[in-house]
Amino acid sequence: MRKHTAQSTTGNFTLSLKLAVFFTVVIWIIWVTGELLGLELWRLGISPGHPDTLLHVLSAPLIHGSISHLVANSLPLLVMLTILFYVYPRSSPLVLIALYVGSGLLVWLIARPAWHYGASGLTHGLRFFLFVVGVLRRDALAAASAMTVFFLYGSMVWGIFPREPGISYEYHLAGALLGVMLAIIFRNYDSRPKPKRYDWQDDDDDDIIGDEWKKE
Repeated sequence: MRKHTAQSTTGNFTLSLKLAVFFTVVIWIIWVTGELLGLELWRLGISPGHPDTLLHVLSAPLIHGSISHLVANSLPLLVMLTILFYVYPRSSPLVLIALYVGSGLLVWLIARPAWHYGASGLTHGLRFFLFVVGVLRRDALAAASAMTVFFLYGSMVWGIFPREPGISYEYHLAGALLGVMLAIIFRNYDSRPKPKRYDWQDDDDDDIIGDEWKKE
């Protein structure tokens, strides 16, 4: 019974991994298809302020300009989406949709004139969400997830600053800001795992010792 209660606060790991793999495979299929057919997929990116590209907030995270761009985003997506779905099963759909759409909308509103695309806005959002929500919740699983993300992808923090002209730091910054905001909003949305208790913890030591110590 206790085992069931502890597991009910987290998602199914196999399912979480499958969902993460599915999303990652989709962006690979899109890139390979674009390369084989010679498609100008960058046109499905976001051009800030242009009404024609407003709906591209839905397609921009799926588009990548090069194999190196795609590879750089794939493993972080796979790892952090798995953690998100597993550790925060209740809030994960809302968080993912908000990061996916919200970061694109912010880019469309405030970014410099250029074509913005790629999943790095989403990866930055996931990184900041998982770290901040883990710090705020402080339960063992959330904290462990936060530390894992920090040690693996802590360097992502530098991506929110303008460094290279060809990199959309605005997408990174938008994802990071939303990630922090969503962590604050959803910090208590998922139930915390109950601490495991072992049989020996249920023994009443006082009953075993009794009042024998008073005779000494």
